[in-house]
Amino acid sequence: MPSDVHPSMHTDTERCVRAVRSRDARFDGWFFTAVLTTRIYCRPSCPAVPPRAENMTFYPSAAACQQAGFRACKRCRPDTSPGSPEWNARADAVARAMRLIQDGVVDREGVTGLAARLGYSTRQIERQLLAEVGAGPLALARAQRAQTARILAETTALPMADVAFAAGFSSIRTFNDTVREVFALAPSELRNRAATRRGGAPLPAAPGVITLRLPFRTPLNPDNLFGHLAATAVPGVEEWRDGAYRRTLTLPNGPGIVSLTPRPDHIGCRLSLTDHRDLTFAISVCRRMLDLDADPVAVDDQLRTDPLLAPLVDKAPGRRVPRTADAAEFAVRAVLGQQVSTAAARTHAARLVTAHGTPVQDPEGGLTHLFPEPGALAAVDPERLAFPRSRRTALTTLFGALADGTLRLGPGSDWDEARARLSELPGFGPWTVEVIAMRALGDPDAFLPTDLGVRHAAAGLGLPSTPAALTARAAAWRPWRAYAVQYLWATGDHPINRLPV
Repeated sequence: MPSDVHPSMHTDTERCVRAVRSRDARFDGWFFTAVLTTRIYCRPSCPAVPPRAENMTFYPSAAACQQAGFRACKRCRPDTSPGSPEWNARADAVARAMRLIQDGVVDREGVTGLAARLGYSTRQIERQLLAEVGAGPLALARAQRAQTARILAETTALPMADVAFAAGFSSIRTFNDTVREVFALAPSELRNRAATRRGGAPLPAAPGVITLRLPFRTPLNPDNLFGHLAATAVPGVEEWRDGAYRRTLTLPNGPGIVSLTPRPDHIGCRLSLTDHRDLTFAISVCRRMLDLDADPVAVDDQLRTDPLLAPLVDKAPGRRVPRTADAAEFAVRAVLGQQVSTAAARTHAARLVTAHGTPVQDPEGGLTHLFPEPGALAAVDPERLAFPRSRRTALTTLFGALADGTLRLGPGSDWDEARARLSELPGFGPWTVEVIAMRALGDPDAFLPTDLGVRHAAAGLGLPSTPAALTARAAAWRPWRAYAVQYLWATGDHPINRLPV
C-alpha cells in the first residue's frame, strides 16, 4: 500500500485529508470520502475541487457510505474504483468473507450460506464486518448489486426488468429505489447518460455480450501476466487471439466466455454469458485471475529493499501474479504439470478436457470446452489415464477429494488449512502445494524455493540458490514473496515472460 496508508486509514482524518488533496489514485479503494454538505461520496482521486476539511468524513467501503445516506459522485464514479488490496493480502475471516461477497455468495446463498462457508455464526460474521468495513454482509451485497445494475443498464440493451433480476434484486421496486438512492439517478437516466458519453453509439447487438473496463492500480506490467496465461493455455479452454486472452468459464447459472485485452489504463473485458445473473461472479473471477486489486507500489517498495532484487523491479515494475479462473481446475493442472515441460502439461490437460469436459459454442474463436468439473473427473477410470501409477494415484485422489468436499479450494479457503489438506494427498510435495497456494488460493506470500527457474535466477543474481538459504533470504520480502517469484522468473528467456504477439 502507499507508505502513508493502512487498513484503518479512514479513522485518521489528517492523513485522509492529505490524500484527498493530493488526488493520488493509489488511495482509491482504500477509503472513501463522504462530503457532509452535498451528501455525496467520492474516491480520493476525484477531480472535483476538494471540499473543506471540516465537511469531509471518511468510510472504509462504498457500502458504509451508502448505509450512512451518501450517494455516489457522478463525476468520479467511486463504485468503479479497484477493490481494496487488503482483502486479497489476508487470510482471516473478514478477508475471506469479502472475497466471497465479491463472488456473489450472499445473493446466491444468503448470509447463512456465507457464514457456513467460513465456519462462523451469522452474528460473528456481521459483527466482524461491521467493525472493520463499516457495513454488514447484506449492505455490502446491496452495494454490489447496485454496481452490477449500473453496468447492465449502461452496457446492455436489456429491458430494465431483466436488469433488475440479473443484478440480484428481488423486485422492480427495490431495484428502482436502490439505484436512485445510490446514484441519485433513475435506471433509465443511467442508460441515457452512458449513451451520451458514447456519442449516441448503439449498444452491442449480440445477445448476452457485455463489454466493460476493468480498472487497476498502476503500474501494471502485462508481459508476465498475459504471457504466462497464454503460454500455459489449455487448447479448447484457453487461447490467445487478436491481442486478447480468451477462455471459457464455469459460472453458477451456465457457461460463459471472456476475452481480456491489456490496455494502458484498464483491461478491456468482453463477457459472453448464458445468464446475466452471473455478471458479478464473472467480473470477480476476472479481477482475481489478473490480480487487478493488488497494490503494486506497496509490493515493489518492499522488494526494492533487497539490493539484488531492486534492479529487476526498477526495470519492469508492476508485475502481477497470474492466477486462475477456477482453483480446483488449477490444482488438477498443477499435478499434470509435475516434472514435465509446459507443452507436455498442455497436451495432458487438453486430452482430459476433450474426454471429459462439457462442450461449448464459440462463434468468435476456437474455444470448445469447459474444463471438467471434479464430479466428472472423479468418475474417470484410473486405467484410462496415461500416466505412471504414482501420478494416476495423485490425480484420482485429488479428483475424489475435490468432488466429495474433503478438499475445498477457492476465494473463501483458509490458506493454512488448504495447505495442510493438500500436503496429506499422495504425490503433493512442497512445490505443488505452494504453486497452488500462489496461483489458485491467491496467497501473496506463497514461495517456491525448490523451483528450478527460481533457483537458476537466484544464482544468476548472486542470491542464495539452495532452498533453505534462499528461504532465509526471502524472509525480508514478506508478505510479497509470490511477487518476488514473478520477478525471478522474468529473468529467463521463456514465453511466459513475453506478451504474445
